[in-house]
Amino acid sequence: MTNEEFRLNAHELVDWMADYLGNLEHYSVKSDIKPGDIKSQLPSAAPVNGEDFQAIFSDFKNIIIPGMTHWQHPGFFAYFPANNSEPSILAEMLTATMGAQCMLWLTSPAAEELEERVMEWLRDILGLPKEFIGVIQDSSSSATLVALLSAREKRSGFEINRRGFSPADKFRVYTSTQGHSSIDKDVKIAGIGIENLVKIEVDPNFAILADKLEEAITRDLADGLVPLAVVSTFGTTSSTAIDPIGEIGIICAKYNCWHHVDASYAGTALMLSEIREMAPGMDRCDSFVVNPHKWMFTNFDCSAYFIRDKQALVNTFSILPEYLKTQEDKLVNNYRDWGVPLGRRFRALKLWFVIRTYGIAGMQQMIRHHIAAGQWLKAEILKTPGIELMAPAPFNLVCFRFHPEGMDDATLLDKYNENKLHEINRSGTVFLTQTRLNGKYVIRFVAGQTHTTLETVKCGWNHVLESAFSDAD
Repeated sequence: MTNEEFRLNAHELVDWMADYLGNLEHYSVKSDIKPGDIKSQLPSAAPVNGEDFQAIFSDFKNIIIPGMTHWQHPGFFAYFPANNSEPSILAEMLTATMGAQCMLWLTSPAAEELEERVMEWLRDILGLPKEFIGVIQDSSSSATLVALLSAREKRSGFEINRRGFSPADKFRVYTSTQGHSSIDKDVKIAGIGIENLVKIEVDPNFAILADKLEEAITRDLADGLVPLAVVSTFGTTSSTAIDPIGEIGIICAKYNCWHHVDASYAGTALMLSEIREMAPGMDRCDSFVVNPHKWMFTNFDCSAYFIRDKQALVNTFSILPEYLKTQEDKLVNNYRDWGVPLGRRFRALKLWFVIRTYGIAGMQQMIRHHIAAGQWLKAEILKTPGIELMAPAPFNLVCFRFHPEGMDDATLLDKYNENKLHEINRSGTVFLTQTRLNGKYVIRFVAGQTHTTLETVKCGWNHVLESAFSDAD
């Protein structure tokens, strides 16, 4: 492809992108294809000779698009959002065009220095401690792994990296029964062992019980085990429950445990002063993660990880072969030493574009509108017969289930709600997902897309009611 052909094709793609974003409501939010339908339309072997771009783009539109779930669709109320925005998309285009590898300051000085500054901005926007330093990871899964590995190495005097585990390294990690599944995976990857992940019970609001956490820690100490870290959550995945961050911080300080806060989704709301009051004691944690790619209008992937002890982080991951040494090493941050991968994308550019485009006030307004839409839905559910609110809903995730009068058998209720969810999603107009709370099948509705408004939530909720009650059982 020549430069001029690239220019023409790029213009065509941008026109398609703008049309796509402007007409998303005309798509079915979720594809109704069956497994194997897309693969069956693709040749079994790669082409020997190059193909014309128009043929490739045509197949994209005719084969790929019909098989996509449209995450930016106004009817997408599933999972947590994977937001993007127009300024973020434009930044991603520039990032892809430059094709930079940003592992060292020397390999892309502007990328390193922009990331450093943008993470300082974000720290201050969220009201995090000034002593925190930040780095962009690819996901919360990676950020939590980085936290556990840093905790492991700091506790062992960085010996496990050198000699491996010894019989004395009987580490224990604690989280709630509502903690994200990535914690389980990270504990295994870190070599701590899934049997050493202790799940602490929660209160009626699905927040970890601090007294039960302390009991588990003291019990493990009595058994000769080593309490290593606690992963608390600000906004759990199932219900956006808020753990008692301050109480946990006090316990962690008492027993020399690393305290990592997983605020992957709801952490964005900390830019609001009224939300910060819901989590006192955040200033005492050792590390913190929030995903701008969930609720801060930034394309996946962009996970903001903050840590108090920079040296623990760098000492855990630093490795310096001769071919990576530079004259500037002692003067700059080389982010290849701040996480698992050596290679790094230029993620800070899209976050910079987003923050500058909307400004703090603009982002705050959008988050407040999303929360208000969620609270409207919560109020609607509370006054609608035959529907139960299943969790407190402090933000814009609302958990509910249908409960017809006289249907009190737990198994039948679960099956009834599962069937209703499938009916709702088959419409192609809205997309919801499920979880389990207290063992009960629960439907989740998340009002958090970049362009979500109260009107789109009202429209989506009307579709839910129409699908659910069109043939009253």
